[in-house]
Amino acid sequence: MQTHQVTYPKERIRWGVLSFFLMQGLCFSTWASRIPDIKAVFAADDILFWSWILFLIPVGKFVAIPLAGWLVSRLGSRIMVQVSVLGYAAALAAIGIVSNVYALGGCLFGFGVCWNLCDISLNTQGIGVERLMGRPVMATFHGGWSLAACAGALLGFLMILWGVSPCGHFLLVAAVIVLGTLFGRNCLQEDAEAAPVRREAKEGKEPPALLSFVRKPELLLLELGLVSLFALIVESAMFDWSGVYFKSVILAPDSLQIGFLAFMVMMTAGRFLTNYACGKLGRQKVLQLAGFLIFCGFFLSALPGGMMTSMTAKVTVISLGFMLVGLGISCMVPTVYSLVGAKSGTPVGIALTILSSISFVGSLIAPPLIGLVSETFGLQSAYMLVGLLGLCILLMTTFRKAFQNRT
Repeated sequence: MQTHQVTYPKERIRWGVLSFFLMQGLCFSTWASRIPDIKAVFAADDILFWSWILFLIPVGKFVAIPLAGWLVSRLGSRIMVQVSVLGYAAALAAIGIVSNVYALGGCLFGFGVCWNLCDISLNTQGIGVERLMGRPVMATFHGGWSLAACAGALLGFLMILWGVSPCGHFLLVAAVIVLGTLFGRNCLQEDAEAAPVRREAKEGKEPPALLSFVRKPELLLLELGLVSLFALIVESAMFDWSGVYFKSVILAPDSLQIGFLAFMVMMTAGRFLTNYACGKLGRQKVLQLAGFLIFCGFFLSALPGGMMTSMTAKVTVISLGFMLVGLGISCMVPTVYSLVGAKSGTPVGIALTILSSISFVGSLIAPPLIGLVSETFGLQSAYMLVGLLGLCILLMTTFRKAFQNRT
């Protein structure tokens, strides 16, 4: 990776890139923490109508998939990180300002677009830092995202207690992100793959097409993408349904609904441990262990935890299961991205776009899949089905060449 400033030490570059992961996590959790308040502001009492409004975020993310690969290849991730993070903050501020529900939908669509642009460009930077430092550091970046998301959720809780409106809250966080971007931008690095593209553009040669990422992908990317798809289904099962599981399945009182918190704490902690584990065990063994933990966590939650009669025992066992899932899923995305940087022969921005295109299917099929199984057989059965994906991850990472330690 070529640097635009050779005077910065590697650790400063690493911390600079980490600061953008922190800003992205803060921006996401700021929005998520005030969703009920935004819903109340627009008096969106019809759940189906509100769900369609929220669906505009993944629609924006989907639309951004081809755009992200093209822009990162054309302009470089250094420029796109700054543009997308500032756009992310601007969309957040706009969500708090608008008063028309259709304008809100447009802002959420833009929020989704900037979200995916930020994901691709920022992870491209992360892979570049790994190459620069010669060791795995991607999990630290994703751990920083999770930590900032937890901090943003806590800030949102305090803002609600203090009576701060979503508009004031969002404008404050957007201002923090703008200042952070101004201070951290010089630590972002230039992509080695993007420089020839811009040079050819200056010479009048044809730039890469918008859909240039639509190519026959490497088998490596297909295998990594399939594992990422499984991981996104697991994440969706926990993000969207863990609260429902505690409230509707085991009928836990409000004071004992700690499942999602237990999952998030272990997911955050696991991401900070992933770099160490990859260094000691290797990426393949880490992913094998992750698949095993996911499998055990879901089945522990669905079988022993679901059959106990004591509420305290139920909460304890199911929370332990959720913690195992959180620890297992924590390393999936950063380790897969790290494998892309280490093994793929495709330019990083394009490779991550292909990976996102495959794995994004997981976020689309998870809600109807889990909902349909839950409606027919119960949420415990749906969780056991999702748990089988952990076994699939274990088998794939054991027998497929893409995950072997040889590079």
